[in-house]
Amino acid sequence: MADDYRSAPLDPDTRALLDACVKLTLTPAEMRLEDVEALRAHGFDDRAVHDAFQIAGYFNYINRLCDGLGVDLEDFMPPRSSG
Repeated sequence: MADDYRSAPLDPDTRALLDACVKLTLTPAEMRLEDVEALRAHGFDDRAVHDAFQIAGYFNYINRLCDGLGVDLEDFMPPRSSG
């Protein structure tokens, strides 16, 4: 799952939440109310959506900051792939 959640045996609710977080990460300007409504249809309340998006946004921020500053990975982390 760490490499590609799309091939992991996840329940539809978790997959929908992860798909929304990927959309938020890759195309944030394309997020719409319909994205939140779809998550509500999967049983997530506004607090759960808010929390998930906050976490995704925070990780996006930190990763971009670290990449921009050239921060080295921790010793326990595998090296980044070139592709």
